[in-house]
Amino acid sequence: MTFKDFNFSEPLNEGISSMGFNTPTAIQQQAIPIILEGKDIIACAQTGTGKTGAYLLPVLSRISRTDQQQINTLILGPTRELVQQIDQQVEGLAYFANISSLAVFGGGDGIAYEQQKRGITNKVDIVIATPGRLISFLSSGALKLDHLQHFILDEADRMLDMGFFQDIMRIITFLPANRQTLMFSATMPGKIRTLARSILKDPAQVNIAISQPAKGILQQVYRVHDSQKSHLLQIILKSGEFKSGIIFASTKEKVKALAKDLKHAKFEVEAFHSDIAQNEREQILLDFKNRKLPVIIGTDALSRGIDVEGIDLVVNYDVPGDPEDYIHRIGRTARAETTGTAITFVNRQDERRINNIQDLIDRKIEEVTLPAELGEVPHDKIEFNHPRKSRRNNNHRNNRNRNKGGGGQSKASS
Repeated sequence: MTFKDFNFSEPLNEGISSMGFNTPTAIQQQAIPIILEGKDIIACAQTGTGKTGAYLLPVLSRISRTDQQQINTLILGPTRELVQQIDQQVEGLAYFANISSLAVFGGGDGIAYEQQKRGITNKVDIVIATPGRLISFLSSGALKLDHLQHFILDEADRMLDMGFFQDIMRIITFLPANRQTLMFSATMPGKIRTLARSILKDPAQVNIAISQPAKGILQQVYRVHDSQKSHLLQIILKSGEFKSGIIFASTKEKVKALAKDLKHAKFEVEAFHSDIAQNEREQILLDFKNRKLPVIIGTDALSRGIDVEGIDLVVNYDVPGDPEDYIHRIGRTARAETTGTAITFVNRQDERRINNIQDLIDRKIEEVTLPAELGEVPHDKIEFNHPRKSRRNNNHRNNRNRNKGGGGQSKASS
């Protein structure tokens, strides 16, 4: 299958070709025909599988074939970084189709607010927004969505995790009842199902490879004491094997401290966290994307807020508490069918966490021997759960997957 099989408008096909896209991904093959039919959809696929293109392409094709002069589409995302990334993809794909978009998000100063307000009054085709800033424009009457045709929620699970449920329901009150609603999520917990029942009409469902890392990721673990982590990280970065990497730490404070240590050791790194001004955060991401900055350090908020190809290393300085956060973290590498390495530092207290991760991905992660210069490793051997010991965990995982809408099998139903 190629993108031409979808019978998109010719200007959009030019945009797809100019960006070097050839073959649709699995989520795109299943979701695009459903969206083109005008149906609501709830789609679940892991990060890096092309979810953004799955909803943007059919919507852009439909917009390019209309003469509507009102806001046609609203896309809601959890973070300003994701909103900006979606806006950039719209600009690239819609360059030849004369479709306009506007990114609406908080932060910055009053000048940014006024610029966004002026952009809204210019009758753009697509508004991409975070919930808070969008509500402020809707409540003030600056933004009218009476003629909206498409409402899209991207990373819906992340929005609910960040406490946006009430904001989403309030935004719904400003939208016309006769619209197409598209919900995309990396996971499908019960609260997502509840939201879907509230705002979608007889939706089609698509589930693609839930909670499985990309095949191109080499996963490794080092058993370490906390006191050995910083030295080990420096050894890995000095190896010269990796050109672009993300390091994930558990807290904002640890992100700051680790960045300070690495800078003191003459590494080119930057910390990425909410205490940094918005314009500085944008510059860090831009430098990282343009290969001017080789390494950034952040918390789990960064695991869904960045979409950059060519990242060849992810380091879990701390093991995430939720196994699915591990999937999102390491999903920053090996994107678009490339390869990458994901390294996790595991201390004595992390045995249960790493076993939960291995149980979720249904495989043992390769253990790498600690360099001799770092001394002794923790004596508590970390083992992959024996199947008989894991039976209860496997039953729990199966039940959870059923609650999420399925396991690793692909399906589309209406």
